[in-house]
Amino acid sequence: MNTRILLVEDEEKLARFLELELMHEGYQVEKSGNGREALSLALANHYDLILLDIMLPGLNGLEVLRRLLKEKEVPVILLTARDAVMDKVSGLDAGAVDYITKPFAIEELLARIRVALKLHAVRPAAPNAETPHDEEGVLRWQELVLDDRRHDVRYAGHEITLTNREFLMLKTLLENKNIVLSRDTLLNKVCGYEYAGETNVVDVYIRYLRSKIDDAFGIRMIRTVRGVGYVIKSDED
Repeated sequence: MNTRILLVEDEEKLARFLELELMHEGYQVEKSGNGREALSLALANHYDLILLDIMLPGLNGLEVLRRLLKEKEVPVILLTARDAVMDKVSGLDAGAVDYITKPFAIEELLARIRVALKLHAVRPAAPNAETPHDEEGVLRWQELVLDDRRHDVRYAGHEITLTNREFLMLKTLLENKNIVLSRDTLLNKVCGYEYAGETNVVDVYIRYLRSKIDDAFGIRMIRTVRGVGYVIKSDED
């Protein structure tokens, strides 16, 4: 069965170009140039991935994304002419798995699609809440517990709500306790490939994590190593 992609792009020439390139790669493609129509299509049909422009008639792409992900799980890559860091962060926080700025090379987009499809395919299903589980996939720091299988983070029993990117950032730091990770390393591990010159995105996510964890519980978990990156020290340090 062919991989189904919904392409949501209101620039007709670009949409046709992308459609032909995707079909050439063997993908089954459906198109929409309107936000409301795209949301209806995405909710009514199964797609393996959605390419979603932000600036759309009918309904903004970010709003399409928010409404869609409340109802179903599907990887979404945002397409946009905007290149400000906060715009990228807003898109990722809304639930997109990736973000690519126009103009882009088709080879880069195809690579990102392959990565997104691969990551989504291997993501484990959440276990039944009533099913007991062992310590596999559980990371700890003092009273903080990250359960990778349940995609759950708690401190002293209090649930902490994190976006997917924040969760991955925290997980990466916890998996490498006592190891200072550079911004480039964190970016590559969390995003899956290099974003040259975009390492300030890491600083934004670190601020979010500190706000939700360090500041919220009056602790000092994530430490900055000036000129290098970030680290979480072991409990005893």
